[in-house]
Amino acid sequence: MKLLGIGSRIKHNTFGDGVVTNVTSKHYWVTFIENGLETLNLNDTEFEIIEAVEDEVDTISLYEVEKTLKSILTRYSDISENVPIADKWKGGKLILEPSTPTQNKEIPIETFFHKIVMVRDRLRVMEQKINASNLDESEKIELQQYITKIYGSLTTFNVLFKIQEHYFVGDKSK
Repeated sequence: MKLLGIGSRIKHNTFGDGVVTNVTSKHYWVTFIENGLETLNLNDTEFEIIEAVEDEVDTISLYEVEKTLKSILTRYSDISENVPIADKWKGGKLILEPSTPTQNKEIPIETFFHKIVMVRDRLRVMEQKINASNLDESEKIELQQYITKIYGSLTTFNVLFKIQEHYFVGDKSK
């Protein structure tokens, strides 16, 4: 089915005569003489085409553009996303207690968590750079295996993450 372009005239069974004034990835926006603006699904069969205009139609929504741009920026930049800490750790502290009778070291858990997230993000960037490099496949695979093992070593810290999608994932059992 060919999309109708903006300016196409239709006759709808319910709304009457109208003109297509916008086209999105899922809908025609049609201004009807008697009923004003209505949106119709692209696959709506309740209208007759009076005059089809076949202009180029941009069928991608602003949401889809934003989603794609966000994906590209995440994949190809070292800008870290906002990764929330699990609620139970907010305001907490990490206490390092030496075996000798000396002063404990206290660190706000959010500071420690931020460092863990930075390590994760830098590992991801390294992984992308390895994949995009001119190394031969066997070298890429070997380096990827090291990165996977590093992720596996960091799974202990998954308890700090609020959202499971942000977890470190190492080798999965087969």
